[in-house]
Amino acid sequence: MTHSDRPTVGDVMSTPLETIAPEETVTEAARRMRDGDVSALVVTTTSRSIVSSTDVIDAVAEGRDTSSLAVRDVMTENVETASPDLYMEEAAAMMTTYGIKHLPVVDDDYVGMVSSTDVTAHLS
Repeated sequence: MTHSDRPTVGDVMSTPLETIAPEETVTEAARRMRDGDVSALVVTTTSRSIVSSTDVIDAVAEGRDTSSLAVRDVMTENVETASPDLYMEEAAAMMTTYGIKHLPVVDDDYVGMVSSTDVTAHLS
């Protein structure tokens, strides 16, 4: 914990970070999420991007062929990010404001991920 005993994003973020290349398939993204027990992957692009379980579910619900559909075609680009020293209350407020469930944690480069589940578990 931090010196003030207020949890920060860095205290609770998931590491190591699970990533996927934009040219990988949505089926592969789903497999990695399942195997890694995570609900979002950072996409290795120049813009801050993620693919989430919701993106995968949407593709399936639309009847798209996820075995040939590329992650780049369903990912969310230019996502909001947080620094590791951001207090969890502030992360929760960001997630509520932007209507998001995942917040990649960045300190020069990606260092982890915090999810709405992490926020709920640490603020309740």
